Amino acid sequence: MKKILVMAIALFVFLAPVLAAAAETPQQEAKALVEAAAAFLKANGKEATLAECNKAGGQFDKGDLYVFAYDMTATIVAHPKNPKLVGKNLMEVPDTDGKKVEAKTTFLQMAGDIVLCCGTYK
Repeated sequence: MKKILVMAIALFVFLAPVLAAAAETPQQEAKALVEAAAAFLKANGKEATLAECNKAGGQFDKGDLYVFAYDMTATIVAHPKNPKLVGKNLMEVPDTDGKKVEAKTTFLQMAGDIVLCCGTYK
């Protein structure tokens, strides 16, 4: 019995760091998704990247995590969840007074002349 307990503890001590490293946080997943979109842009160009980022269920749409993009004037150029936003400039959008505010972390990366973004709620 003591041998089994020692083996179980040893197994836990060995596997705990491995399992912890394998379980990415949503923030890490968001960052990885944006980095993948930036690599896609480098390999395939802006037009193909925006098409893929606008595609619901595409490779940059993972349910709650998805890549959206702005141009340098704060106009949305890609959004897989809300295509009605594409083409809208959000520079002068009012703040969230009177609306539900949720803590969100957004990872963004400049890629050419667009900003690739992916956010996750805390």
